[in-house]
Amino acid sequence: MRNIAIIPARSGSKGLKDKNIKELNGKPLMAYTIEAALESGIFDCVHVSTDSEKYAEIGRQFGADVPFLRDAELAGDKSSTWDALRYVVQEYRKRGKEFELVTLLQPTSPMRNARNIREAYEVFEQKSADAVISICELEHSIQICNKLGENGSMYNFIDSNKVGARQLSDTYYRLNGAIYIQKTELLMNKQNFYNEKSYAYIMDQRHSVDIDNELDFLFVEALMKDNKD
Repeated sequence: MRNIAIIPARSGSKGLKDKNIKELNGKPLMAYTIEAALESGIFDCVHVSTDSEKYAEIGRQFGADVPFLRDAELAGDKSSTWDALRYVVQEYRKRGKEFELVTLLQPTSPMRNARNIREAYEVFEQKSADAVISICELEHSIQICNKLGENGSMYNFIDSNKVGARQLSDTYYRLNGAIYIQKTELLMNKQNFYNEKSYAYIMDQRHSVDIDNELDFLFVEALMKDNKD
């Protein structure tokens, strides 16, 4: 199958200005994802989807293929990442390039490495899947989580009889945003991503860190300096 990795990196980021190219241990944030995708050796194309020529040039410097920019209508705060991926597939089709698989690799997951990507593809192949999504174990027990009423009351917030019995609780997982593999047909037809042929690739929490703010940057810098794979 011909595979494309798409790294979405729009220039507008209100939470943290220019987050996708902010320097992290000497390199732009999105460079880590480009390098991991290339190192994995499983993609026919590694594309950075961006509305910025500046971002595009940085992507090219690190080995990504960026022959076109994202349409401005797909670069707003409320724009769908999936619509941006469909746009990329359509633009490559205009250039005579077809891909049977599309992998979304978000640049905010710099700890996700080439080994993680290869392992996720192994799950895809072994399961004959339509899609594989990376997840990690929930950091805190779901037993201590709930919604809060408008007046701040803690009435029935948790069952106090269950607190402290964490070892007896089920294991819960969450999406970590690092890897989304899917058949192009599934993407373009807007079919349900989470169907009966969609499977999980479980990652540890170290490789699942997602950067959203300055504190996350500091945390990842410390992890990288720890120098463990």
